[in-house]
Amino acid sequence: MRSIEVLNNGWTFVKDATDAAAAALAAQRGAGTAVQLPHTWNAEDGADGGNDYYRGTCWYVRKLALPELTAGEEAWLEFDGVAMSARVYVNGVPLAEHEGGFSTFRVDVTSAIEQARAAGADAVTIVVSVDNSSNDRVYPQYADFTFYGGIYRDVKLVIVPATHIALGYHGAPGVRVTPEVALGGGEAPATAVVTVDAWVEGSATEATLSIAGEADGEQRTWKTTVPVEAGHAQAVFHISAARLWDGVVDPYLYTATVSLPEGDQVSVRFGCRSYEIDPGRGFILNGRPYPLRGVSRHQDRAGVGSAITPEMMAEDVAIIREMGANTIRLAHYQHAQAFYDLCDEAGICVWAEIPLITMHLPNGDDNARSQMRELVLQNYNHPSIVVWGLSNEITAASTVNDELLQLHRDLNDLCHELDATRPTTMANVFMLDTASPILEIPDVNSYNLYFGWYVGEMSEADEFFDTYHATYPDRAIGFSEYGADANPAFHSDAPQAGDYTEEFQCLYHEHMLKMIDERPWLWATHVWNMFDFAADGREEGGKDGQNQKGLVTFDRAIKKDAFYLYKAAWSDEPVLHVCGSRYTDRPSETTEVKVYTNQSAVELFVDGERLDGKAGGHVLTFEVPLGAVGSEHVVEARAGELSDRITLRRVAEPNPAYSLGAAAPVDNWFDEIVIDPSCYSIKDTLDEIRRSPEAGAVLDRIMAEGASSRGDVATSVKDNPDLQRMLGKMTLESLFKRGGGSTDQLKGINEVLQRFKKVEA
Repeated sequence: MRSIEVLNNGWTFVKDATDAAAAALAAQRGAGTAVQLPHTWNAEDGADGGNDYYRGTCWYVRKLALPELTAGEEAWLEFDGVAMSARVYVNGVPLAEHEGGFSTFRVDVTSAIEQARAAGADAVTIVVSVDNSSNDRVYPQYADFTFYGGIYRDVKLVIVPATHIALGYHGAPGVRVTPEVALGGGEAPATAVVTVDAWVEGSATEATLSIAGEADGEQRTWKTTVPVEAGHAQAVFHISAARLWDGVVDPYLYTATVSLPEGDQVSVRFGCRSYEIDPGRGFILNGRPYPLRGVSRHQDRAGVGSAITPEMMAEDVAIIREMGANTIRLAHYQHAQAFYDLCDEAGICVWAEIPLITMHLPNGDDNARSQMRELVLQNYNHPSIVVWGLSNEITAASTVNDELLQLHRDLNDLCHELDATRPTTMANVFMLDTASPILEIPDVNSYNLYFGWYVGEMSEADEFFDTYHATYPDRAIGFSEYGADANPAFHSDAPQAGDYTEEFQCLYHEHMLKMIDERPWLWATHVWNMFDFAADGREEGGKDGQNQKGLVTFDRAIKKDAFYLYKAAWSDEPVLHVCGSRYTDRPSETTEVKVYTNQSAVELFVDGERLDGKAGGHVLTFEVPLGAVGSEHVVEARAGELSDRITLRRVAEPNPAYSLGAAAPVDNWFDEIVIDPSCYSIKDTLDEIRRSPEAGAVLDRIMAEGASSRGDVATSVKDNPDLQRMLGKMTLESLFKRGGGSTDQLKGINEVLQRFKKVEA
């Protein structure tokens, strides 16, 4: 029988050692730190800003008592996630290397255990070197998130009979299930043809394959014994009235089991579903339109980094489902098997991808192919996964040349070779020309657009998709990233891009939600991001080391107001939320109070007195008088038995704690000075300023400094010609507001530009 023991206890972490022997000796002498897995050494410094978190080689050491191996049994170590490159030693002997920080790999340690027992030992020493240092061959290397180092997922000891279901094939489970569903017409039930494949290592001659689940409303088991030929067994089962995996409506799962006479057995779950992605109708699940509307997710969280627990994963899924999302883009790498399981159970449709991101590494092509092979093979059985993602924003800092195109063709072909049932996709950077040949490679496409935040105006997202859809009516297109940073401490009565207020984040998502609702042909949309996440190179928005585009904070403690906008639009639960609970001190005589709801009508009360009532739509706004300075008011929304309230206080001056000190006063100071229109000012576009070599040089210095404050990704993409073309149309004032600079800085820049006479076009 197969036995599995989790080896998360008893590890020693050694930060500095010259080799495996030195690491083992340090652990023996007590020089290391006792740790329990999952563990990362970047839990703190990976999210505190400065882009200086530790990247290098560290060591993990553990004693393993010799297991009893009988009748030719084998022992394997299974590592669920070691970031980013790993080398495994047993008793000083190197047994395996693995490059790629997000997938499962296994190491056969049978011989090492037998040799130790023959030498009279009662234990072996496991040493794992773990390296997250910068290199040119292992993805990711350039991206807007922290590359945590560590053994941050489980390690297991797996003992199997000599003849067993394969353990040595790219970390895959050894069992593959392929359901093909035929939908019934009218009231006729769906039928499914389910092919179960198993791969066997050893001398097996036969295997018993079975599936269990519901048909015609009853629990059934289908079973057959088939020969094993060349290490492979296959059986085909017919389910005449299958219960479908039907997204969040009914995420029903069947179980397939493979058993060998020698005693090994493996079970996997799967779902029977039919889907297609149509350029005009969007995502179709089990024969009906099923718009995929959801979020992206990074796996880390405050205080623990990437070393998250199953309970934390379950909490993430619960929050996502509370909001009503039915899809998750699992960015930008393979996530834990436990999380895919949770998505299967919750009915969430998943975009799964590899970390081929931002910049092409010519020496990393083999690694990209390896990570894709592992992603597909290890996750094939999950019904939640509906697309394989080839890359993310890979043209941000790379030219679309023959090498990049060929790599994507290879990855696309590899996906279809390993899995003929799922389409491929890409997340394309917003400045990529829609005529680029790279868009012709995957089956469907999506774009990451940040109009209204980084560049341009929100309405440009509407224009982009309408133009794309009209130009390429036979191509399916999705919205793979969109978002605006918000620090829940920052607030404004006059929100604008770059102020990091909750209020601007709300305005941004209100626009994008409306835009999405009006375009049902968008096959999938994913908010960037569900949760704030670590990006140690960022120094902005009042929280260094974080990307704050999340609808929920990094510690999962605060659901920002925009969270409730989506909950009102997507959830079936009754929703009534008054925005602005963290914006208590307000300087105006009258203030806007916004309510997000899915109720038919809402009444607003101030200090118990009815102020107004409104109906229709998910976003309702009310003008609330605040009275004299120092007065405090309870503002309450009611809809039937639902109610929600906030407290507001009238103050004489804006509370400085609510502002980054950036954008709000910027326009006002122009009333106090005179700008010479014959000279450059921040009111001019970047293209206009660059007509002057002297003024252009000043601008280039400003842009370089701004890029450096947003981490190495911003620095690496700043020379992208498509990005420069977009930025060139913006005024320096508009761009500066979005960068979070101060009024004094803006004044100083304007004074410098006023020294240079304008050059005629």
